[in-house]
Amino acid sequence: MRVRVWWCLIFPACAVLAQSPDAGRRQFENRCAICHGGDGNGGEHAPGMVPRLAGRSDEELAAFIRTGLPSRGMPASDVPAGEMQELVAHLRTLRPPQRGGMTPMPGKVPTIDGQILEGLILNKGPEEVQIRTPDKRIHLLRKASGDRYRPVTSQADWPTYHGQVSGNRYSALTQINKNNVSRLGVKWIFAFSDTARLQTTPLVVDGIMYVTSGNECIALDAGSGRQLWQFQRPRTPGLIGNAAGGFNRGVAVAGERLFMVTDNAHLLALNRFTGERAWETEMADWRQNYNATGAPLIVGNLVISGTAGGEQGVRGLLAAYDQETGKEVWRFWTVPLPGEPKSETWAGVGIAHGGAPTWYTGTYDPESGTIYWPTGNASPDLNGDLRPGDNLYACSLLALDAKTGKLKWYYQFTPHDEWDWDATEPPVLVDMTWQGQPRKLLVQANRNGFLYVLDRTTGKLLQATPLVKKLTWAKAIGADGRPVLNPNQTPTPQGVRICPSMSGATNWYSTSFNPGTGLYYVQTLEDCAIYTKRPVEWGALRGFMGGSTRPAPDEPPGQKILRAFDLRTGQAVWELPQTGPANTWGGALSTAGGVVFFGDDSGSFSAADAATGKPLWSFMNNQSWHASPMTYQFDGQQYVAVAAGPNIVAFALPE
Repeated sequence: MRVRVWWCLIFPACAVLAQSPDAGRRQFENRCAICHGGDGNGGEHAPGMVPRLAGRSDEELAAFIRTGLPSRGMPASDVPAGEMQELVAHLRTLRPPQRGGMTPMPGKVPTIDGQILEGLILNKGPEEVQIRTPDKRIHLLRKASGDRYRPVTSQADWPTYHGQVSGNRYSALTQINKNNVSRLGVKWIFAFSDTARLQTTPLVVDGIMYVTSGNECIALDAGSGRQLWQFQRPRTPGLIGNAAGGFNRGVAVAGERLFMVTDNAHLLALNRFTGERAWETEMADWRQNYNATGAPLIVGNLVISGTAGGEQGVRGLLAAYDQETGKEVWRFWTVPLPGEPKSETWAGVGIAHGGAPTWYTGTYDPESGTIYWPTGNASPDLNGDLRPGDNLYACSLLALDAKTGKLKWYYQFTPHDEWDWDATEPPVLVDMTWQGQPRKLLVQANRNGFLYVLDRTTGKLLQATPLVKKLTWAKAIGADGRPVLNPNQTPTPQGVRICPSMSGATNWYSTSFNPGTGLYYVQTLEDCAIYTKRPVEWGALRGFMGGSTRPAPDEPPGQKILRAFDLRTGQAVWELPQTGPANTWGGALSTAGGVVFFGDDSGSFSAADAATGKPLWSFMNNQSWHASPMTYQFDGQQYVAVAAGPNIVAFALPE
């Protein structure tokens, strides 16, 4: 009877002791090739497993082979230790095919100007070629006439995580507009092979798109989605925190360098044309519960990045590194040491593992040379018994001198956070007339349920208004900038109903201010929960949650609502309620074409009239959104792209 080794080697690894190549090949042919094919890239009975090899350790792979996956048709296999080493050694020699096309090979391409480009052809289709020349530059080409090709690139990039350093996901592109968006269709799809749910925002620079998953970055032709190169390394065994789930939200690009964080809180610099590593710097020790998920920020010759670990009791930090060398230039700790300024806001022993992580990407004002960086929750979540006081600088917005990291001012949204309401939402920089005078503003829709407008020069609170209707923990935000608390609205061992829920009135997904309409677009959540707390002790490589939440009984389930706010009043001008499970995490994008794009809670990618909220278009992706959209113009055509499940999907109008 044929043994079906279905999906036999899906969870792979690093290197093993050198073994006989022939012996390893025989092990593979005898045990795996009948299902996975002779090269491991798929056969009649099982899919390809080679693309997944780089993401798992040898120990994980061996354990998986021995236990099998019976529910998927793969039986357990009792492979002796010596043979297992031979088998894994052979797996390390297998190479995946280039997704979307051919295996890279040397070649020549004639162009319409009479030149011949010679180099490594990275990919090729019926009407396109992507070639890297000896100077390591990538040329994107489209067929012109006969055998000749013309160069193509993007006319409007999306060069940073937010699209612009101000943090505002707004685009001046108008090719796609409210009059024609109903004709929008899928242009191309690129699928990640070892990721179930992407959180990345694509970057596009000079026609090349960069997308990420945990410890993985892939470069694509932004016009066709064809792969140009891939960087991948194994995920860190034993890691805890969000990064352990394979989350990575994006990269930063400056010149020929691309910067990304790894799951174990390292910062990498890659050549953006080849994916080759230039340098690597450890930001923090993952064995002390640090991890990293956010996109770095480029400021001058610096690359700035934070770390995650608020639910694991790290001591938050933000650091700047020299782009050429990876050498640390400055570091700001978001939890002071005992005796340092603001340490008096931490009574008790909680200061030792105070949290305040910095995993979300900040924004930058070049005119003042200031970066604005949001911080996360105080630790432990939901239980403040060990940390009486305001707990600075948790749940705050930090204004730092970009060159030195010196603190200019701070604003704390939620003092003594006991609800897990990180301030890690987009801090958007807006220049507008405020009460009759031009003013430099910073706007944030906060997880705690309030919409804040600050003077970004001084940090002074100008306005705070409710973001949602279900808001019980505070009556208002006082003139002193502090919340006016309602009684009995902190977690207890028995449980207390509090609004908003722990997911927040909004969260880290993108918001957008449209200067044409004067409106600020936010995906909001109307929801409440029962909050409970419990004792907890900190430990390395384990969680530090001091409680939990559950749905509030006898009330309707939560609802996602896209709202458009007038910043001058803090009131919603229009709102678009959605039908769904209220568990989506997709943000908003607005354009000068009068359109707002967003991930609808029903699973659709949708567009609405930016002025009125009238639904204009939707495309059913059947995905729970965990990423925010972006837009760019390539070869004269505007695209809107978004990560949907394991896929990058790019939309455009018919040509």
